[in-house]
Amino acid sequence: MRAGIVLAAGTGSRAWPYAVVRPKGMIPIANKPLLSYSIDAMKAIGITRITVVAGEFAERISNYYRSDPEIRVVKFPSSQGTADSLIAALHGSEEDEVLVAYGDTIVDADDLKNLADLFAKRGNAALVDPLGAESSRDWICCSVEENRITDILGHPRGGATHRFAAFAFGRDIFPHLLSNSGIFTNVQVGMMPPTEGFVEMSLADWIADGHEIAACETHGTFLDVDKPWQILEANRIVGQAVCESLTGNELAEGASIDESADIEGFVRLGKDSTIGRNVRVRGNLIVGDRTRIENGAIIEGHTIVGNDCLLANYCMIDGGAIVGDRCVINHCAELNGLLMENVYLYHYMEFYGILGCNTDLGAATVCGTLRFDDGETTHTIKGRREHPRDHSNASYLGDYVRTGVNAIIMPGCKVGVYSIVGPGVLLSEDLPNGTRVSVKQVLERGDWGPDRYGW
Repeated sequence: MRAGIVLAAGTGSRAWPYAVVRPKGMIPIANKPLLSYSIDAMKAIGITRITVVAGEFAERISNYYRSDPEIRVVKFPSSQGTADSLIAALHGSEEDEVLVAYGDTIVDADDLKNLADLFAKRGNAALVDPLGAESSRDWICCSVEENRITDILGHPRGGATHRFAAFAFGRDIFPHLLSNSGIFTNVQVGMMPPTEGFVEMSLADWIADGHEIAACETHGTFLDVDKPWQILEANRIVGQAVCESLTGNELAEGASIDESADIEGFVRLGKDSTIGRNVRVRGNLIVGDRTRIENGAIIEGHTIVGNDCLLANYCMIDGGAIVGDRCVINHCAELNGLLMENVYLYHYMEFYGILGCNTDLGAATVCGTLRFDDGETTHTIKGRREHPRDHSNASYLGDYVRTGVNAIIMPGCKVGVYSIVGPGVLLSEDLPNGTRVSVKQVLERGDWGPDRYGW
């Protein structure tokens, strides 16, 4: 199997506010685009022709892979579902067999290899991931018996055991993709599917017509990144794994560590990067090129820092943090979470969550992480109430956001792109894209003078 297809044409609306100015597949996970993990896994098992089906902002993907001759990007903005995306990728193709992955998942290369091997033995096959603690109502699910799929249901109330992770298809199933009904009919009574063509519905038709889909279960890491807290958790999981792979210090040309630095762990420093005086590191640290970490900066656990960054002046970074390129974390700023590119935390603030690119937090901006009732925040995604297992009390600020001095953002709040949270604002609700919110202050005036002090 030498051809692969990555389905990345979705709108990413559930990932708001992070897929407004970029395709969802370009959301960074440990400083790499999300869709690159599927592409890299395919390349690792010998797939040399990869088509990415992209929707809006497809140009961002084309630009990122502009020097890679193995990647072809097909723009398909009118996609009505994954089945249409797959058909668009196959249009004019002479491939007899393809490996298909999603652009918003992270899948283990060994699992993809096992899927390809199963296809070679038994024909059309799917890689399936055990639901575990995941709710079946959030996924298109299936049941598996004797290494084959027996039933496919869309977002069922229960009864299913697995969700889909990837596919291996031969040309014989292509007609079923072309004849997709455009709506998921395999649902329980009372469920309301959208008018959208899903690959899994074509698989259900294939099974109903008397054919078989072999099932290969995942054994490695599988992450489906769909909502803001899942972006944060994926960064934590992948970042930890990358850092744990370090087995010794690695210093590129021009990199240095000051003898006064207190380091417990291994460090990888890129070209011309430095760790300066009185820096404290507890855990493994991976740093890009031309980054300076200096003057008492504190890093408490496994951390990844990008290129051209400054971490200085007693700032504190919690373990598991990911810092993108060209970021500044300065005087006594505290970070727990993810910074995308070109983010400034300059002076006295505390942040837990995600900050989109080109975001600037004013001095003393604070993001609450502990509710007075010690509870977890309920989120609303596309009108549906959600109860995240992880990071429900984090704050989620989109790209090109600014805050004023002493802004307070309460647990779980999201701020849309191109928005401003003004000085002194206490934000306790989600803020739409392109919105400014400010405090209207009422001043009371009165007389004052020496007579007030007994003169």
